[in-house]
Amino acid sequence: MSDKLKNMMVRAVTGTIFVAAVVVCFLRPQAMMFLFTLVTALTVWEFTGLVNNVEGVRVNRFITTVAGAYLFLAFAGVCSGMTPSAVFIPYLLTIVYLFISELYTKAPNPIANWAYTMLSQLYVALPFSMINVVAFRSSGDAVMYDYMLPLSIFIFLWTNDTGAYLSGSMFGRHKLFPRVSPGKSWEGSIGGGILVLVVAAVIGHVANGQDGGHLLSVPAWMGLGLVVVFFGTWGDLVESLFKRTLGIKDSGKILPGHGGMLDRFDSSLMAFPAAVIYLYTIMTFVA
Repeated sequence: MSDKLKNMMVRAVTGTIFVAAVVVCFLRPQAMMFLFTLVTALTVWEFTGLVNNVEGVRVNRFITTVAGAYLFLAFAGVCSGMTPSAVFIPYLLTIVYLFISELYTKAPNPIANWAYTMLSQLYVALPFSMINVVAFRSSGDAVMYDYMLPLSIFIFLWTNDTGAYLSGSMFGRHKLFPRVSPGKSWEGSIGGGILVLVVAAVIGHVANGQDGGHLLSVPAWMGLGLVVVFFGTWGDLVESLFKRTLGIKDSGKILPGHGGMLDRFDSSLMAFPAAVIYLYTIMTFVA
């Protein structure tokens, strides 16, 4: 068996397990909370390990990782109605500690340590926490869990990746952002966007075909799909810029054939915050 074929098989098996885990976890809120708390922790740990290779930078990986995972759980507790908003206090105390501790570490570049520590929270932990904002919503005195919304965002991202790859392979001529990611083309991005619109329309029809319909109409589902396409692409480019700045090809090796956690979730780190803004805008001004 050639190395190329072996790598393709490893990539296919890893991708299948990854997709299955994400899809299945959204069927139960507890499973979603568990999996993405783990994902958040692993991604923050990976991010802090990468930035600690930068000269003069020394981030407290353990405390920063625990803080990121706790932030996800705090959002999960508040959004699901299981905990009061006071659950954020330990997180805020941890952030204050991470600032004050630099007074005593005698680090050569404490500003860089602060900056990368906060970036791990703003770039990784906070966007992952938005999954809870998308999944849970208040309905009177009750809190509803809607697995279709967060799951659909991942489906849109996967669809966009697939459509962009196929369309770019066949028709790609004009580079989308050659300075950061020379492999992406405008033709691929347009093809991925069109495929996402089709999938979003299908999901919208299915969601509204159920009893009572859904919060989003079919056009609103398609709008969500477009938001995910744009911001998911930007998320991919942001991570490419991050890796190019650090001079690395992959963010890690935890996912055989797919690289690291940042490589796998880069698009979602921009897509979920954008989806929250879109959904709240729809509910406030359209619904």
